[in-house]
Amino acid sequence: MKKYKKFYMEITSICNLACSFCPPTEREKQFLSVEDFSKRLDQIKPFTDYIYLHVKGEPLLHPKIDQLLDISHEKGFKVNITTNGTLLHKAKHKIINKPALRQMNFSLHSFDGHEGSTDKEGYVQSVLGFIKEATEQSKLIVSLRLWNLTEDNVTNLQRKRNREILQMIETEFNLDYRIEEKVVPGSGVKIADRVYLNQDYEFTWPSLIEEEDEGKGFCYGLRNQAGILANGTVIPCCLDGEGVINLGNVNEQDFSEIVAGERATKLVEGFSRREAVEELCRKCGYRKRFGT
Repeated sequence: MKKYKKFYMEITSICNLACSFCPPTEREKQFLSVEDFSKRLDQIKPFTDYIYLHVKGEPLLHPKIDQLLDISHEKGFKVNITTNGTLLHKAKHKIINKPALRQMNFSLHSFDGHEGSTDKEGYVQSVLGFIKEATEQSKLIVSLRLWNLTEDNVTNLQRKRNREILQMIETEFNLDYRIEEKVVPGSGVKIADRVYLNQDYEFTWPSLIEEEDEGKGFCYGLRNQAGILANGTVIPCCLDGEGVINLGNVNEQDFSEIVAGERATKLVEGFSRREAVEELCRKCGYRKRFGT
């Protein structure tokens, strides 16, 4: 049975922020029920050991995330959560020290990406305080993300905004260097045991309204990753946030049948030829990271 390194399980399509870099979903606003979450884990169990609670939506918004983590542990899954971190004060007691929780990724660029953000210091200190407590009490891995660089480096304003965040991190972890001196865009720097800071360029979500290219290239969609949106739609990768490449729905058909279906097979075979057969894939710049 094919194993996916990453399996994206969207538990809500709702987010508490409206970030400039993240287009709002046009799908129905919903939370995945505990029962449906459990059923989906049973369907994907032969395919992966790791689930990522991420596509669109903010996972810490889910009112029963503690139950979802408990069920994941019972079924033998390790969980990775990607969050903007603004709801830690409400969700902390539901997630800290949960045995299923393997890694948390904090999108720190969300603060400046959301127009209504206030109290940057309080936000960053809340995230850092949680990290210190959680990593001392468990083996949690943490990735702090600043994915807001531009190709011409960053604007003076963005550089200043990032420096404010990096300064707080340097102070909190008693670093004797400036993080910018060590971090390379697209990769990370270790700032403490099991704590990493990653900077990268802001990416554009693929969209059908974007211009189509020649369609050459490669992608790991359905090779080492797959996903299921909150509404049950199976997608080939985490960048198909609207379910444009609708491979099927797990509420109507078993996941194993969906990924063995004609559309899924053609997508994989196409990339084996370095050819994007899906329109959305031909409009996705991320594909070019893997060469042609």
